[in-house]
Amino acid sequence: MDLVLWRHAEAQEWTQGCDDMARGLTSRGAKQAARMATWLDRQLPDNTRILVSPALRSEQTANALGRKFKIRQELAPDAPLEQLLQVVQWPDAKGVVLVVGHQPTLGQTIAQLIGLNAHECAVKKGAVWWLRNRQRDSHSQTVVVTVQSPEVL
Repeated sequence: MDLVLWRHAEAQEWTQGCDDMARGLTSRGAKQAARMATWLDRQLPDNTRILVSPALRSEQTANALGRKFKIRQELAPDAPLEQLLQVVQWPDAKGVVLVVGHQPTLGQTIAQLIGLNAHECAVKKGAVWWLRNRQRDSHSQTVVVTVQSPEVL
């Protein structure tokens, strides 16, 4: 199974009284999403399952890809990493699953899957981490396939 974790692009700042779920992308964020979506569209197979947080900024990031996706409440901001792993069916699902979501959940998921000592790792806004589960000598391994940032594409 391949798990592609895409952090939403740059969003409007949160202010007191603001609905966090309604924060949209900034113009810079829209450019980041478009850049990363162009790269992802060339890399992802057509049958990629795409799961997206219900937050507006995540939906807008996913929309840049121009493919069908499912909104999953389990991927909302501050969702526990166990919930993300359950929704994507790690490591047993077949094929590629793309998740568009948030920190710290994405960073916590990466840290756990690749065995970091830290509780989480930093994931830049708009960046993608592509992880692959494989079996070696009857052991499950997680391999980092690539890490991409919209600034370097």
